[in-house]
Amino acid sequence: MTRAFHDFAATLGYADIPEAARAVLRRSFLDTMGVAAVASTTQMADIARRTAIALYGAGTQGAARILMDGTPVSPVGAAMAGAFTIDSVDAHDGSSPCKGHAGSAVFPSLLALADMKKGLDGADFMTLLAIAYEVSYRAGLVQHATCADYHTSGAWTAVGVATAVARGLECTGEEIRHAAGIGEYHGPRSQMMRCIDHPTMLRDGVGWGAPSGLTAAFLAKAGFTGAPALTCEAAPAFWEDLGDKWRLVEDTHYKPYPCCRWAHPSMDAAADLMQAHALHHSQIAGVEIRTFHNATRLAGYRPATPDEFAYSIAFPVAAMIVRGQVGVPELAEETLRDPDVLRISTATQLIDDDHFTAISQGKRWAEVTLVLKDGQRHTSAPRTPRGDRDMPLSDAEISQKFHLFADPVLGRHRSEEIEDHCGAFDSLSSAGFARLLDLTLTNADEQKPAARRYARNIVAS
Repeated sequence: MTRAFHDFAATLGYADIPEAARAVLRRSFLDTMGVAAVASTTQMADIARRTAIALYGAGTQGAARILMDGTPVSPVGAAMAGAFTIDSVDAHDGSSPCKGHAGSAVFPSLLALADMKKGLDGADFMTLLAIAYEVSYRAGLVQHATCADYHTSGAWTAVGVATAVARGLECTGEEIRHAAGIGEYHGPRSQMMRCIDHPTMLRDGVGWGAPSGLTAAFLAKAGFTGAPALTCEAAPAFWEDLGDKWRLVEDTHYKPYPCCRWAHPSMDAAADLMQAHALHHSQIAGVEIRTFHNATRLAGYRPATPDEFAYSIAFPVAAMIVRGQVGVPELAEETLRDPDVLRISTATQLIDDDHFTAISQGKRWAEVTLVLKDGQRHTSAPRTPRGDRDMPLSDAEISQKFHLFADPVLGRHRSEEIEDHCGAFDSLSSAGFARLLDLTLTNADEQKPAARRYARNIVAS
């Protein structure tokens, strides 16, 4: 290992972060806050908030406000509630090579730290984000390469969160090393395919990965030992270029749709076929989706809950065919009962393709055939989803998505101020960054009650 991960975390400065990495983190800040806004209206977020308030008082360390809510609790409670909130709408950034998500754990944890600690400026926060993302992604790659089971993002983000929060607490390199070990050991080794096969609010495990990592950092600061973190120290090949090559630049993707990434190439293919052949959904007799093995386990022909919708493939593809979009309105309960969508969803066949399974390592492949009532068949070329680095969403598309999610909850004025701040957050003074904290952590009911009620009705579960 040319540079130990804990030395990297202890010594990284803002000037060491390349502009390409800074640009990704600015995008992720905006994208994640849009998801957090609409997600704050869900039942899952409400349960997490109420539980954090009931169980995680501020204590003696200092309070942190719950994301998009404002209630002061402990930093651990704020991280837990915030991570569950973001994870309740599956539209946040991710990493296909890691088969998961970092931002949904990293942002609520570091925002909680910043709110508790006070005085951080934008460059400070950017540095912590860079550490958290980079360590999370590399720990995730190691875990997938060395563990037989497919664990949720909560397992490896606990390591990244622990490392970055320990740096934020001004831990030494050795204390950071112990924080990572504690976070890894106590992080949730939850089985992702269990939630694919039986979708519930457990989702991607970040609701426990975030507070586990944050707690690990505080323990290490107090002298608790836990090194080594095997994901950081037992597979040096994954860490040799740390600080030279940035995984967060190479691997971060953004979602145009609020559902599992594995469904996205099929949704894109279906949308393109409908447009290319000027089709109406009434012409469709059935759909054939040829894709990789794990995606075929996203059944969900008749999802009954938002969780089942998030981890389905046939239903979102059918919604795309019928409505031409899968956005906030498609999260509404009545969409799950739409007869046109249900007709096509139940007429969809998922085909487990060995070739797509073999090549879906770091990418997600699918091919879609639309079978028409007159017997015609229209088949797409094999494809991967929009939002990856080779087919990135534009800045305009990221902004459009943010406002689609945030405006009904926060109001246009507040959303625009968040966008302005996120677009250059690393240049903010401590006072400017404190304002961004207020914008993202303030109770939205007080800011825009009518709009928030409207959004809550849209995504009511």
